[in-house]
Amino acid sequence: MKIAVDARMISMSGIGTYIQNLMKYGCYDIALGNKEDISKFSNKVQTIKFDSPIYGIKEQLKFPYKKLKKMKPDLLHVPHYNVPIFYKGKMIVTIHDLTHLIYPEFLPNKFAYYYAKFMIWIALKKACKIITVSENTKKDILERFKVNPDKIEVIYNAVGKEFIKKDKKNITYLYKKFDIPKDKKILMYVGNLKPHKNLERLLEAYSKIVEKDKTCLVLVGKAFSNYNILKEKEKSLSIDKNVIHTGIVNQKELVDLYNLADLFVFPSLYEGFGIPVIEALACETPVICSNTSSIPEVGGKYVTYIDPMNINQITEKINEVLAKNSNSIDATEWLKQFKGEIIANNTKEIIKGVLK
Repeated sequence: MKIAVDARMISMSGIGTYIQNLMKYGCYDIALGNKEDISKFSNKVQTIKFDSPIYGIKEQLKFPYKKLKKMKPDLLHVPHYNVPIFYKGKMIVTIHDLTHLIYPEFLPNKFAYYYAKFMIWIALKKACKIITVSENTKKDILERFKVNPDKIEVIYNAVGKEFIKKDKKNITYLYKKFDIPKDKKILMYVGNLKPHKNLERLLEAYSKIVEKDKTCLVLVGKAFSNYNILKEKEKSLSIDKNVIHTGIVNQKELVDLYNLADLFVFPSLYEGFGIPVIEALACETPVICSNTSSIPEVGGKYVTYIDPMNINQITEKINEVLAKNSNSIDATEWLKQFKGEIIANNTKEIIKGVLK
């Protein structure tokens, strides 16, 4: 088998982590994208340069149809719904979530909504198989589109082997690097800072906690157009000195930050999966997360759930968990289902099934 993948998003969070895991376990022979980014995760794949931005007409017009055809792949895996419309070979598609359809108010314009809806419809039509990363995403697709349920396979995301429990004494470099106070408890959020991540409500809830002056809130992830809104919110709530923005961090720093944190808070309104939840659990960090969408599938009984719309409840649960003063959660058995090799092997089986 010769399997190709659209790997343009390999350096991003979420979908990028998904591509990285499958590439590490040898799922692909050809990768479309940036050679330098791809080589960080595999030197065995052949690369085809493809640098058009995602979600737009250019990615359709500049897709390397001819170059890919010359390499004769048996199958193309598109790890998101933005499939090449004019591709004629066999294809499987992973649809992680329907955020763009469920929360259209967070899109830049109506065109973006209709483009997303059209592209998801095209993906469902053209793909031999659809992979979703949760039962919830499968349910969302079936509610909004006419598609045979047997065409959709659920394969969870993986948590990397590097996410393990560490001694805080060995990661003290983080205090200086990110200007984190050593004498305060650390609450942490990981993910991009987009509106559907619900960080404005998290800031309001944090401003009301009992031990606010004895804590800091560390926000880890890429900022977007709403960044200034968040900063203004922090000032208006008089918590700007308590909130630390790290921006994007490397993988080692991310693992160490999970270990440094006393509590991980994930108040997202909607997730296709929610990788940060299992990353935090793998580092044995207590987790508070939303009771919506796919997140209960990921957290199981090992996390504390909140209604992400209820600011008072978020405050209440943060107070409760901090009062317990426990920084160790053992979810070893639960996390076995999210091992990278299992996810990769399940994906390979779907590929084999399509090619038969």
